[in-house]
Amino acid sequence: MTENTKSTKDMTLVVTGATGRTGSRVARAAGATGLTVRAASRATGFDWADRSTWADALRGADAAYLVHPADVGAPGTAEAVGELAGTAVGLGVRRLVLLSARGEDQALPTEEALRASGADWTVVRAAWFAQNFSEGPLVEELRRGELVFPAGEVAEPFVDVRDIAEVVVAAVTGGERYAGRTLSVTGPRLLTWGEAVAEIAAATGRPLTYRAVSARDYGEALPGLGVPAEEAAFLTELFGTLLDGRNASVEDGVRQALGREARDFSDFVREEAAAGIWKA
Repeated sequence: MTENTKSTKDMTLVVTGATGRTGSRVARAAGATGLTVRAASRATGFDWADRSTWADALRGADAAYLVHPADVGAPGTAEAVGELAGTAVGLGVRRLVLLSARGEDQALPTEEALRASGADWTVVRAAWFAQNFSEGPLVEELRRGELVFPAGEVAEPFVDVRDIAEVVVAAVTGGERYAGRTLSVTGPRLLTWGEAVAEIAAATGRPLTYRAVSARDYGEALPGLGVPAEEAAFLTELFGTLLDGRNASVEDGVRQALGREARDFSDFVREEAAAGIWKA
């Protein structure tokens, strides 16, 4: 591993998924730090499914943030991340940061593919995003008044995506400090899904409820919602293991990287409620 001797203002960071939930925040945080951000998305000609688009996105950059559009543990993700990482290293982009999932056994082959690439790598293993309640398919359920999800009474330290983004940027700009390391990032306290929905209900003044279902029942309903059968089968397996209580603990990756406490779920809820995100 080689120490990054460039100053932040001289570094170019490729951000895959630059219009997505984490990528957009990484791009914003990186720009605020002084990095030159190169957005890599279909809008800019980059496509994870088209390897011929990778070199143009990576050439001349110093670092890259890797987030695959499928789940990090989904079939085919490890192969894609490994090949892209190898392409990046071949082009001189050695500093790579991968977004992974905390407690997800299915993600381990993808992490190993990154390590095997020869890159100066960092893996950021994130807890369940707080923003999953305000962006994506769960939002419409909350707006209708009931969230159905296969989490039972399991507790999770929901993490604010803005904290993930700032940790990623710290890993990129920290030279060798974070190379070859895995950082687990969580929020500062545990909440069950029911407690999280109750906090949203209190902030919005709406009678929102949470209804727990089994992973199998949830998976069987997904094809009716337009989820392909293969993806539904993967999600059924994933939720059956990931939501078994293995992640019911708080970790200090945010403090390690940023020197401060992680943002609290209540702060996220207050901001999103004020913006009207859960209005019916």
